[in-house]
Order: sequence, then C-alpha cells, then structure tokens
Amino acid sequence: MRRESLTGMLDSTDPASQRAFGEQLVWRPRVTVACVIERGGKYLLVEEEIHDERLLNQPAGHLEPGESLIEAAVRETREETGWQVRPTGLIGVYQWASPHSREQYVRFAFSAIAESHDASMPLDAGILRALWLEPSEIDGVQHRPRSPMVLRNIADAERRAPLPLDTLHCYPLAGSI
Repeated sequence: MRRESLTGMLDSTDPASQRAFGEQLVWRPRVTVACVIERGGKYLLVEEEIHDERLLNQPAGHLEPGESLIEAAVRETREETGWQVRPTGLIGVYQWASPHSREQYVRFAFSAIAESHDASMPLDAGILRALWLEPSEIDGVQHRPRSPMVLRNIADAERRAPLPLDTLHCYPLAGSI
C-alpha cells in the first residue's frame, strides 16, 4: 500500500493505532474480545454509558499486552459483570468501524458458560449494571446495542456451533516461558 493511502487511514490522535515500521507507518486496528453467555434463553449484557447515552454490549474489552484472547475474554467479563465464566468456543471474528470515532475494531467473540457470580465486586468504570435479557429486549425502545456486533454475535451463537477453542493458538512472548 502506498504511504499516501495508508496515512489517510491512520488516526493521528492515537499513537497506539500506529507504529513506525522502517520509514512507513503501519496502521493497526484495536483488538477486542467479547463473551456471549446464554442462560435460560437470556443473555448476559452490560449497560454502559458512552457519550452520555446508555447502550448495551456483551461483556467486552481490549486485549492487554501479554494476555491471550481467551484470558482477555474471561478477565473482561469478570471486570464488567462480576461473573466468572468458562469459554467454550469461538463464535466468530468481526470487523467494525465506529461511526463516532472512526476507529476500527477486530472483535473475537466467544461463547461461554456462567459459573459463579460475585455480587460484591465493583464493576468497571462506565458500566452501569449487568443484566440478563432476551434477544427481543436488546434492540428496542428501552435498550439499544452499542454496535451491530452485539446482535450479530448472539445471532451467530444461536444459528451455528462455535469453533473449538483450540482453533486459536497463543505463543508466549520471548522470555516468558
């Protein structure tokens, strides 16, 4: 890709989305994870406040340095909901560009089973509450999904079996073995 076209894709306000590679800047999307957790026909979601608006999302967040995608999914779910989960499969990989920030995201969505809940655990900043909703309640007058990935992840989880977790491979950083 020529530098001129690459530069137009970069978010100059976010140094994390770009790195120097020789003389050329290399754009990188934000890598995120999400868990789709179903129990009794309802799905575990978080209500969060984004730009002064209440929106719904799966327990989700960013991959942190040194952690695997699966570890990130378990951590984010615990931090945002107080639920300890066990991932059971990979539902899919999704690419989305936010119309607000123009940031691009690559989301790895996992199916998971809720194992235990710590109601006393404080939730991440911006998370108003965790709640269990039926799919028909997610995109309605009272609730609106944060992105189109929320409903798509649920639809994909309902319509097909997830890929096994051993589809993913995480190689430790050099020196961390």
